[in-house]
Amino acid sequence: MIDARVFDDISKSLGKLLPPGVSDLKDDFERNAKSAVQGALGNLDLVSREEFDVQAEVLRNTRQQLKMLEARISALEPAVEAGGSPAGNDSPGE
Repeated sequence: MIDARVFDDISKSLGKLLPPGVSDLKDDFERNAKSAVQGALGNLDLVSREEFDVQAEVLRNTRQQLKMLEARISALEPAVEAGGSPAGNDSPGE
């Protein structure tokens, strides 16, 4: 989840944009801005950094496995194209 300080910083930054004459509304504005930003980000379909890292590792492993399988297929293709069995066993059904 996003650190609460980020919401505070955003709301304070937005509060600084208010003209000086409305300084009494600044606190209310900052609270409302913080709530609005939290609500908007809460509706997004986000994942945690930890979950992202786990999925990235799964993807790396999958890609590595795919490369290994592609290499095995490439090694077996000549035998299959020659009409022989890939394992050196030419009789069907064994």
